[in-house]
Amino acid sequence: LNGRRIRVSKEKQISRSLFITGFPYDHNKFAKKYAEILIPFLKKTADIRRFGAAAIDLAWIASGRSEGYFEYHLNPWDVAAGYLLVKEAGGEVTDFSGKPLEIRSPIETLASNGVLHSQAVRMLQARFGF
Repeated sequence: LNGRRIRVSKEKQISRSLFITGFPYDHNKFAKKYAEILIPFLKKTADIRRFGAAAIDLAWIASGRSEGYFEYHLNPWDVAAGYLLVKEAGGEVTDFSGKPLEIRSPIETLASNGVLHSQAVRMLQARFGF
């Protein structure tokens, strides 16, 4: 970033973390389900943001501006470049169950600074029943 190497946040407390999410284009169809997913994040994190582009969201994780990001129903082109940024910056990227991310459609993506990843996986598992 401007000639400097980027790194993920070192934040260790989920209560002090900022998470980012996005909503699928057919959000009317999934509104209730997505609202239920947000509940544990609203209760346990410092705040949640929505910017509207997975690539930007993942860049924020990679640059340490946020601690976590989750979204589902993404396409490979939404995730591929940001995935690499997060990994190279020291973060972790998986699917919602914590398994290695497979770049195929539709993609569910969880990215984090790595320190908070297992907590975020548990929060998503509680809603998806993994």
